[in-house]
Amino acid sequence: MRIEGSVALVTGGASGLGRATAEQLAARGARLVIVDLARSDGERVAEELGGRFAPADVTSEEDVNRALDVAAELGALRVAVNCAGIGSAGRVAGKDGPYPLDQFRKVLEVNLIGTFNVLSKAAHRMSAGEPVEGERGVIVNTASIAAFEGQIGQAAYTASKAAIHGLTIQTARDLASLQIRVCTIAPGLMDTPLLAGLRDDIKEQLAASVPNPHRLGSPSEYAALAVHIIENPYLNGETIRLDGALRMAPR
Repeated sequence: MRIEGSVALVTGGASGLGRATAEQLAARGARLVIVDLARSDGERVAEELGGRFAPADVTSEEDVNRALDVAAELGALRVAVNCAGIGSAGRVAGKDGPYPLDQFRKVLEVNLIGTFNVLSKAAHRMSAGEPVEGERGVIVNTASIAAFEGQIGQAAYTASKAAIHGLTIQTARDLASLQIRVCTIAPGLMDTPLLAGLRDDIKEQLAASVPNPHRLGSPSEYAALAVHIIENPYLNGETIRLDGALRMAPR
C-alpha cells in the first residue's frame, strides 16, 4: 500500500508507539487521523503533524464510528494502526485474594475489544473503497511478547495480547476476499510512557536483559516496522516479534 496520499488512522496516537507511527506516516505524506482519549495530547500532536484529531474511547462503538467519519472527510480509509492499550499487574491469586475480575475485564475491554472494535469497523469502511494496486487497506495491530511468554503478574495483559495474536491469521483470512491485509507487531521492552515511571537503574537492568542490542526498543523502530508492513503487499496474517531476541523470564 502506497502511504503518500492515503488516509491513515492511528489509535493511541498521542504518545508512545502510536505517536511515533503517526510521525512516520505523516512524514511519508499520509492524510492522518490521530485517535486518542479527549484528555490526551492528541489535539496538539495532530496539529504538529498536519493531521486531524478524533477524541475517542476505542471500546465505544459510537466513538470509533465518529473517528472513522473524521477519516472519511479526508478520503477513503486505507490504513489503520491499533496502538491504544493499557496494562495492569497482579497475580491470579494471593494472600489478598483472587485477582479482581473487574480489572481483568477492563484490560481485555481496552486491549482486545478495543482493537477488534477498530479493526472490524475500519475494515468495513475500507471494503467500500476501490482497490489500489490490488489492495483496499492494511490494518496493523499491537500485541506483545507477553502473548508468548507472560510473566508472573501479567494474567490480564497476557490474555489480551495473546488474543490479538490469535486474531491475526483469522482476520487476515476473513478479510482476504476484500483485499485487506492484517498483521500484528509484538513488541518487547520498548522505551514508552509505560516504562517512564521506572527508576533509571531498573530500566538499565531491563535493557541489559535484551540479547542484542543491549537496550530498550525505540518507538521509532516500532513505527518503521509498521510502515514496512503497510508498504509490503506480501506481508499478511503474521505476528512479528520486535524484541532484540528477548525471551521473557517468569519474573
